[in-house]
Amino acid sequence: MARLFTLAICFFSFAIIGTAQVTGTVTDANGEPLIGATIALKGTADGTITELDGTYSINAREGMLVFSFTGYESQEVPIEGKTRIDVVLQTANYNLNEIVVVGYGTQKKADLTTAVVVIDEASIKNRPMASAAEALQGKAAGVQVVQPSGKPGGDIAVRVRGATSVLAGNEPLYVVDGVPTTDIRGLNPSDIASMSVLKDASSAAIYGARAANGVVIITTKRGKEGKNTVTFNAYGGVSNLRKTVETLNTKDYRDLINEIAPGAYDQSKTGYTNWSDEVFGIGKVQSYQLAFSGGTEKTQYLFSTNYLNQEGIVAPAKFDRYSMRLNLDNQVNRWLKMGTSVNVLRSTTEDTPDNASSGRGGVIMSALNTPPFLKIYKDETESQYDPNPFQPSWENPIAYMFGADQKSIDTRIFGNMNAEATIFKGFSLKTNFGVDMNAHQWDYYLDPFKTNYGRNQNGLGQADKSNSNIWLWENTANYSTTFGESKVSLLAGSSIQKSRWSDSYISGNDFPADVNVTTLNAANSISASTNVQEWALESFFGRATYDFKSKYLVTASVRRDGSSKLAHHWGTMPSFSVGWRISAEPFMQNFTGIYDMKLRAGWGKNGNQEGIPNYARYGLVNYYRTASTNPLSGPASYQSTYGNPDLRWETTAQSNIGLDLSLWKGRVNFTADAYIKKTEDVLLNVQLSNSLPITSIQTNAGKIENRGLEFNLSTVNTAQGSPLTWSTDFNISFNKNNVLELNYTDVYYFGRIYSNNQDVAIVRKGLPLGVFFGYVSEGVNPETGDLDYKDVNGNGIFDPGDRTIIGDANPDFTYGLTNNFSWKNFDLNIFFQGSQGNDIYNATRVDLEGMFDSKNQSTAVLRRWTPDNRDTDIPRAIGGGKVDNVRNSTRFVEDGSYIRLKAITLAYNINPKSLERLKVQKLSVYVTGQNLLTITNYSGFDPEVNAFGRSATELGIDYGTYPQARTLTAGVNVEF
Repeated sequence: MARLFTLAICFFSFAIIGTAQVTGTVTDANGEPLIGATIALKGTADGTITELDGTYSINAREGMLVFSFTGYESQEVPIEGKTRIDVVLQTANYNLNEIVVVGYGTQKKADLTTAVVVIDEASIKNRPMASAAEALQGKAAGVQVVQPSGKPGGDIAVRVRGATSVLAGNEPLYVVDGVPTTDIRGLNPSDIASMSVLKDASSAAIYGARAANGVVIITTKRGKEGKNTVTFNAYGGVSNLRKTVETLNTKDYRDLINEIAPGAYDQSKTGYTNWSDEVFGIGKVQSYQLAFSGGTEKTQYLFSTNYLNQEGIVAPAKFDRYSMRLNLDNQVNRWLKMGTSVNVLRSTTEDTPDNASSGRGGVIMSALNTPPFLKIYKDETESQYDPNPFQPSWENPIAYMFGADQKSIDTRIFGNMNAEATIFKGFSLKTNFGVDMNAHQWDYYLDPFKTNYGRNQNGLGQADKSNSNIWLWENTANYSTTFGESKVSLLAGSSIQKSRWSDSYISGNDFPADVNVTTLNAANSISASTNVQEWALESFFGRATYDFKSKYLVTASVRRDGSSKLAHHWGTMPSFSVGWRISAEPFMQNFTGIYDMKLRAGWGKNGNQEGIPNYARYGLVNYYRTASTNPLSGPASYQSTYGNPDLRWETTAQSNIGLDLSLWKGRVNFTADAYIKKTEDVLLNVQLSNSLPITSIQTNAGKIENRGLEFNLSTVNTAQGSPLTWSTDFNISFNKNNVLELNYTDVYYFGRIYSNNQDVAIVRKGLPLGVFFGYVSEGVNPETGDLDYKDVNGNGIFDPGDRTIIGDANPDFTYGLTNNFSWKNFDLNIFFQGSQGNDIYNATRVDLEGMFDSKNQSTAVLRRWTPDNRDTDIPRAIGGGKVDNVRNSTRFVEDGSYIRLKAITLAYNINPKSLERLKVQKLSVYVTGQNLLTITNYSGFDPEVNAFGRSATELGIDYGTYPQARTLTAGVNVEF
């Protein structure tokens, strides 16, 4: 019996020893508990996370515990028989082991040999954004982001190292959780975990014929092993116009009209409507997000729902988005894991017409040009809007805003499923199937009564419905191994992507008098058209990386793409890059201040097939209906385009050299890059003889070059352990664009200004894209009151040959500056963004200072030339529709440089200890101001503008563009 008792005691003793428990707390440098910090037993699958008070417990009696938390430096602590281990984690300054998402894989930041910049979740936290592309602005050197319009749900122009194309598009390729796309407007920014921008060709070449404009890889948030978490985020805010443009009151307007056309003004028109006050209002924004995440060792999940509503400062512009996301990861067994990412969204957009003159429906120009004596409605019945007596076809701005009922609805499913099998150690096979399906519907109805145009048409209805279906199937094989001090990684893969887009458009007029009947089948006259477009892309690719002692690094890749758009389907895009960690060399060991120093160099070639028409190699034929005949003979037809079997995609070769430098254990980090990009086979519409039925053909006819420098500096400005932490990020980019060659045609004209019927932008050899072309104004002739123009060609007469380059919309440099402060429970983020040296062609002033018809004008014309006021910069009122004084000239070119307080956020993080009773892990509240301060000499509403959207040739033109707004929001973030 005693022997049995002794054995039992020994057994339980060993059991207790074998399952010894280690406990402790994990805090930051200020003694605050870190909630959810990870504690892992190195070399095993055992681990845990900290509780609300920062405490933890783990069953372990020997080995190494690894303590880690996002944004902090990891620590490894040996157990050595201890039963309590308390750890203080320090804020990470520069983590060389940070994992960066690259094409078809990941790499350690320390091992990158290419130009890649990462925007993480912390960089966009507490910034209310509708589009994920906004997160790139001012945050990444070499990436220029312009919001051409302040309209809710509008497009955003993104340029990675300059524009490379005239027709084929200049937007980067976006890859969201492995699925490529060119449209991320529906992506909820709150779902994003990181954005990796592949800037140089050697990093982007793995995406081949779609990567000439750079690649942005977006990774969404995923569930993590551990406790189930519920998060709720909400914010709401208001916005208003940053500045106004003053126009004439009724008296001054009457004097002007009497000067232009004596006797034309009805003296009984004495009322006054401030149209700017009627048009520009208070915008609103609200967003609500609820997310559930968590998981076990084998299965992790994230499910999020979001509602976003944006109402613009000029009604009825509005953007509504409902979105849901489900991300699942499952370790099926030891060798197989599967995952899925699905995003379902539905967005509704209501438009406010802009970028057009007041005679063509432009609301912004109408707010400035509509005669001030007009009323909103003709009479008290409000059955008709007050018409313009000088131009009956011109509506007042309220009629343009609310005369028509219009709305577009998009329903989209975007996502993928993947499976990865580990065949043996270091070797895995992965398959990925993705879809991008979108159903678009736009409806428009203008009743037969309220507007002049509606009465002329007796009602007008339009409907456009389209469906887009894109599917992707990719298969990759990965192999990595280590031998000695060398590491090798190999990737091989194939990809096939196919797209089908179909569209149906119907238009009808002559509607019933009953305005409740708005369906197109009620229209007496109907026309319709249909269109179907398809394309496919097949690809094979591979990449190899070699790493010796993390000192000498080599990466090489190649991709071969075959496109259905071209007669010569296939093209090959190779790349290579090398890295040298200079700081690892023996001769650098005495330089103790240098934490890390790496030199990078690379070259690669990419293509751009995005803007090539799907059937460019064919001559297209259009069919149209004719009167019925007996016997039936079918529709009539005509050829609409010439085919070009020799068409090739644009190809961009890029060389890059860079330096990564980290000093004093990562407290100062500096990155510099220099690059040269040369694009060949630029697509252009070459003019043919006017005697031909088709006067142009699309062909490869040019070369474009971009050269640039990029610098990024990040610093930690306070001592470690200080109660106040302060860090700074600064980036600046210089890019020079140049058209090296144009074939067949010496010059191409773009940017037609409606009111003077002249083009203001050109493409010509030796010049950058986006230059302005026109006359040089020499001021007002004091004798005649007309503008004098410089005789540029010296022939003694004024003629079109006097036109020359009058401005450049490209900036000399762009920059961003972010300062982050943290003190106790307060966080303060201040983000400035700016552009320097770019010109703006203020075409709005053509209609506001032209005085050539009955439009209302800005108060600048109060100083116009008269016989009694000869010394002035504003010419005389000319009338009669004459545009002599408003030709495209230097008169309307302005400095568009600006520096903007893009966002400032003050957040308060409530102490977790005070939330324990409420079962709340984290709670923070914040206030954010956007565009609160803009310093600029530009006279228009806003310097961040382009009436031609994302065009690369028609840059910086302001023509009644929907302006940016100042916004103030308040929000709350809660985690349970």
